[in-house]
Amino acid sequence: MVERVTATDAALALIDKLTEKHGPIMFHQSGGCCDGSSPMCYPVGDLIIGDADVLLGEIGGAKFYMHKSQFDYWKHTQLIIDVVDGRGGMFSLEGVEGKRFLTRSRAFTSEELALLSK
Repeated sequence: MVERVTATDAALALIDKLTEKHGPIMFHQSGGCCDGSSPMCYPVGDLIIGDADVLLGEIGGAKFYMHKSQFDYWKHTQLIIDVVDGRGGMFSLEGVEGKRFLTRSRAFTSEELALLSK
């Protein structure tokens, strides 16, 4: 199965920690305003998801969204959510942990794109 979004073991561990502290969480890939292009982590319900948001999948049980206009640019790319030391998005839950989520990516192969279009 081809996934549009995946996460490293380090990111999954942080997702587990944040879920224990805050309850169910979700992600939205920032479009580059205040927090650059960071994956933003929120408690479920703190960010209203609209008709223009695309659900890419789930990582660690947390749904991951991106705005449709941004998805149009990234639809050929798998997002790989990682975590590194440092302060990230000021609105994202992980900031107080001294960690930040980071989006890495790779282009899908022709075969993967064909599977995604089915």
